[in-house]
Amino acid sequence: LSSGSNLAFPKYLGELVDAAQTKPSDIDGIAMTLGGILLAQSIFSFGRIFFFERVAQRSLASLRSAMYSHLVSLPLPFFHEKRIGELTNRLQSDIGVLQETFTSTLAEFIRQIVIIVGGIALLVYQSPSLTGFMLLVLPLVVLLAVFFGGRIRKYAKEVQTASAESNTIVDETLSAAATVKAYTQEHFEKTRYRAALDRVAELGIRGGILRGGFSSFIILGLFGSLVAVVWKGASLIATGEMASGQLFSFVIYSGFIGGSVGGLADVYSRLQRAMGATEAIMAMLDEAPEQGGPEDHSAAQTALSNISESEAGRKELVPALEFRGLHFAYPTRPDVPVLRGLNLVVQEGQQCALVGASGAGKSTVVQLLYRFHDPQQGQLMICGQDARNWSLHELRGRMAWVPQDVALFGRSILDNIRYGRPEASDEEVRRSAEDANAWEFIERFPDGWNTQVGERGVQLSGGQRQRIAIARAMLRDPKLLVLDEATSSLDPESEGLVQGALEKLMQGRTSLVIAHRLSTVRHADLIAFLHEGQIAEVGSHEELMARSKGRYRSYVTKQWNGNLTSQE
Repeated sequence: LSSGSNLAFPKYLGELVDAAQTKPSDIDGIAMTLGGILLAQSIFSFGRIFFFERVAQRSLASLRSAMYSHLVSLPLPFFHEKRIGELTNRLQSDIGVLQETFTSTLAEFIRQIVIIVGGIALLVYQSPSLTGFMLLVLPLVVLLAVFFGGRIRKYAKEVQTASAESNTIVDETLSAAATVKAYTQEHFEKTRYRAALDRVAELGIRGGILRGGFSSFIILGLFGSLVAVVWKGASLIATGEMASGQLFSFVIYSGFIGGSVGGLADVYSRLQRAMGATEAIMAMLDEAPEQGGPEDHSAAQTALSNISESEAGRKELVPALEFRGLHFAYPTRPDVPVLRGLNLVVQEGQQCALVGASGAGKSTVVQLLYRFHDPQQGQLMICGQDARNWSLHELRGRMAWVPQDVALFGRSILDNIRYGRPEASDEEVRRSAEDANAWEFIERFPDGWNTQVGERGVQLSGGQRQRIAIARAMLRDPKLLVLDEATSSLDPESEGLVQGALEKLMQGRTSLVIAHRLSTVRHADLIAFLHEGQIAEVGSHEELMARSKGRYRSYVTKQWNGNLTSQE
């Protein structure tokens, strides 16, 4: 409608010119008609912009939400292979390109097409011979569009990739700001970022040269033909074959068409850029989501039927564990086996400590337990059922994990603890904080548990972060607890507070503890010593220490410099 009203404007301008020569009494009426057309055009233009903006904003919000939902559903190895800056760039910048496309570029494309098609139709109505003379340039425009289009699209895609890489540098540098400053590498990072920006600028300039060349050729061809049209039209007026008003309308229509075709060149370039962004987005959406097991959870229900009546009534998973001949190598290093036939049985309620040298496969066991990866051979049994038969939501929902490097969100202490169970009441959160020996330091903050912890919890000490993580795990009330070096980086005072909280947390729960410190593992019901991807020894601390040539005893002796008497 907006473009259609725009096309009516030249016709009435031409009639106004003719009326001045042939019928002056019609001048006022034609002028009022032109005023009405201008008013209608302004209303239609507002409606066009509002409609496209509304549709685009809602559609892109849904697309961004769908992308984020898909992103968080991808398996953990995907995030090990991709850089976070690149992913956030896809979520923000590439969607931003599509936002520009839907809010302005697409509307502009439709508008230009309507003006070109409608304008040509009106030109044919005005003078078929003069229209044919003007359209001789059209095949050249099409050939130029095909020639430049592919190259513009190629550079647009490269610009998006280079922009993602520059954003990754910013993300990495800011997240590791302390390391950058400690090693005085500020200048290096500035230089690296500047080089990345120069690459983006270089690609952008090349793309700009192509777009500029495309537009220049289009404008030269179209307005050159317009000059020829005026020359031809003047000849027709001289012979009496065309009125002055008709030529005036014809020239304005030609200008509209020329401007639209020239604008279409820029629109085409932007559409090619949007296609490059779309390809990157589709590549991410094509990534297979994490496999969650059978939808009907039939195996889980079978396992639940084997649990005691009281437990089955609560639909809780009892996490007795059994590792049967597990073989595993990470997908990125398939030729480097990590686990080589691992066998281990952990009874319900037992505290099992995994001990071994670095690289023995301890943390890999945790990865398999959470099904971040699945073993290439063997079975991981939970409650007598293969872990693959459980849905991921059911499996992980009954576990709690306290790692060495605690991941806190840049929110309040309350939000971070409640993350373990979002529906928990304030009283339940407070009780968990007290049990985790965290409430004392929380109370000392002016804002209490509403204190913002900063990105990744940088406002808290290591011991405070650990106790927040323990409180979060306690609030979850897990049936299986996984502790991965939870106290290894703490000072003695913090370790004592954290260890006390962990002992409360482990009471009555099946626990898998990965640790180096003797104080952490010596009281475990079961100690499994890993060596080169296999369980070399299993037993209590006393049993394993009684083996004079045992691997565990040798490991402990080396770790604590033979000072066994004082530690025992």
